[in-house]
Amino acid sequence: MTQETKNSILIIGGGLIGLSIAYEFARNNFKVLVLSKNRNESAGFVAAGMLATHSEGLKEELLKFGQESQSLIPKWIKSIEEDSKMQCGLKKCGIVVPFKNKEDLEKFPTYEYGRYLNQKDLQTEINGINSIWKHGLLFKQDGQIDNRRRLMRALERACSLHGVEFQEGSEVKDLTVEKNKITGATVLCATGQLKKINCEKAILCSGAWSKKIYKKIPVFPVKGQMLSIQGPSNFLRRVIFGPKTYLVPRDDGLIIVGATVEKDSKFNQGNTPNGINQLQEGIRSLLPEAINWPQMEHWWGFRPCTPDFKPILGKSKIENLFLATGHYRNGVLFSAITSDLIFKLVQNKSLKEIEISFLEKFSLDRFEI
Repeated sequence: MTQETKNSILIIGGGLIGLSIAYEFARNNFKVLVLSKNRNESAGFVAAGMLATHSEGLKEELLKFGQESQSLIPKWIKSIEEDSKMQCGLKKCGIVVPFKNKEDLEKFPTYEYGRYLNQKDLQTEINGINSIWKHGLLFKQDGQIDNRRRLMRALERACSLHGVEFQEGSEVKDLTVEKNKITGATVLCATGQLKKINCEKAILCSGAWSKKIYKKIPVFPVKGQMLSIQGPSNFLRRVIFGPKTYLVPRDDGLIIVGATVEKDSKFNQGNTPNGINQLQEGIRSLLPEAINWPQMEHWWGFRPCTPDFKPILGKSKIENLFLATGHYRNGVLFSAITSDLIFKLVQNKSLKEIEISFLEKFSLDRFEI
């Protein structure tokens, strides 16, 4: 059976990046079909939702990319909220990065963008912070989105209202390429039926699974385990970004705790005792009293990582196949600029000099010898 998708955009991957791109095309009156094997596995559902351009210490083009995306996010989120009639939990709450000594603080890559906190300041900003932390940087310009409970659902709804078609439970088994152009994809449906879907243009944004569909992409999974705890409402006003653990407080007192970095786990599912223990030790090191707060949920996910930890964006070697993957730890932060760039690129719209620079630096070509 063949399904026609004439004059349309085929998006392979229904995670945050896929939904963001689908939304961009759909609200500009394109017909969009999103194929997704299991949207709940996507990194967008499992991430903490930090907008940590400066507090993560990004460098060079990644720092510029994050800053550009962060400048787009308020308008982008406003549009999603207006279309979906749902709130996304965007907050410029500020993020505090604690340090045990001033030498490490002054070597932090984005030191110049933060406000220095002495120990007294640190204790004022973070109620109950462990006394082992003597210094800190406050990045007031950074913040968070409630991606897991709000943004992903709002994007799904906004896409649906703009006519996006979703085929959940659809695993792309093969791409049909003729004369260096994709003509379609062979899809294994949830029913077990193989179906051929024709397309004019396709965008691959399957996160950690991208290499399974397009072998030339050097993307691999990095597993992250997370949990949430329930604290008192408004106990934490700022996000705490420690060296191995971060605490992200939502308005209702829920605190997201993350995340392990497991580069050799492949696609091994499930939480592990070691992973949970690491998160608990992280809580104890940052906010000792929180170790006694009730744990609400445990989960895990797979970050799409590349050898240089930078995303892969732009054209592929196949004429009508475009790439948006490899966002690693920053899919939420980079989603606004990625959807904007890919939309402009696919439509051959004029690009600013900095946008051209991003596409050059994040091109798949950089991995070719």
